[in-house]
Amino acid sequence: MSKRDYYEVLGVKKDASADEIKKAFRKLAVKHHPDKEGGDEAKFKEASEAYEVLKDQQKRQRYDQFGHAGVGGASGGGGGNPFGGGFEGFGNQAGGFEFNFGGGDFGDIFGQFFGGGAGGRQSGPTRGRDVETTVNLTFEDAVFGVEKDLKLTFDAECEHCHGDGAEPGHSLETCETCKGAGQTVRVVNTMFGAIQQAAVCPTCRGKGKVPEKACSVCKGDGVTSKEQSIKVKIPAGIDDGATLRLRERGEAIGGGERGDLYVNIRVKAHKKFTREGDLILSEEHVSMIDAALGTEIDVETVDGTVTMKVPAGTQSGTDFKLSNHGVPHLRNDTRGAHIVQIIVDTPTKLSKKQKELLEQFDTSKKRGIFS
Repeated sequence: MSKRDYYEVLGVKKDASADEIKKAFRKLAVKHHPDKEGGDEAKFKEASEAYEVLKDQQKRQRYDQFGHAGVGGASGGGGGNPFGGGFEGFGNQAGGFEFNFGGGDFGDIFGQFFGGGAGGRQSGPTRGRDVETTVNLTFEDAVFGVEKDLKLTFDAECEHCHGDGAEPGHSLETCETCKGAGQTVRVVNTMFGAIQQAAVCPTCRGKGKVPEKACSVCKGDGVTSKEQSIKVKIPAGIDDGATLRLRERGEAIGGGERGDLYVNIRVKAHKKFTREGDLILSEEHVSMIDAALGTEIDVETVDGTVTMKVPAGTQSGTDFKLSNHGVPHLRNDTRGAHIVQIIVDTPTKLSKKQKELLEQFDTSKKRGIFS
């Protein structure tokens, strides 16, 4: 579904002042706030998005010139910043990872980091610890995607006993402490009466069985600490601050489920480009003469050098759009644009002859020769 015009969303004219835009947004925010009875979360978010663009002079200028494509979001739902608030995840089961972008519900993640499940009670083997690491990317790596080899050291399944903790040739026996239940129960007297508390058995660690003879390598733990090589496919279009979650690629635990691996993404700033959602922004300088007469310039993009025409009479601060040279969208095969802002350089040191020519031009202009 196409996005509505931002001015239409706020109910203001295209020449509305900044104060009028602010007042219109506040009125809609009060009316549609989701915490208010009868509020409308969808309309509140729509108004907030419109206000975020129209309150910013540069973004508003690009929106007026290029529409939604000029502010990092093509109409039709394919654009926008997928890392914004409210986006809870972007799964890829084939790749074995999920995204967490900072705007969703982190309850599940925190619960797993601290060893808790949905009910906070485990009757089986405990779960391996989650592992967290950081990957540093170049600007281009984030735009086009890359595969990274990680070297991490943590507990992995013991290769000698294959994780059961028993020396090869020896069997597992029922745990005497929990009688094979995997948990122990104790009664605690409280002001509300006697309450039963269940906990993972400390002897068998929830497995219900113990080795007849402990493994000579892992001493019955079922795991050993070692360096592991893990390949991580970083998707094209990922942004700084995103997190990839690789299920069951964290620490192992004897007889239990492996933890998850969380890969935090950090993107190094580029010397020339900046990013705004799916847009790439840069500046190009031209001389006063070239701006007046028109010229062609070579523009550096992430795809290589592109020749761009600068029309005669271009003013400093004018934006030009190079379609499909921006950041790929995570949710489809399209790309954003590269916005090039032209900066007209005014000469600061002129020769006597140059000054005379400019004075002649100024005099001729005042006489109306070029009107």
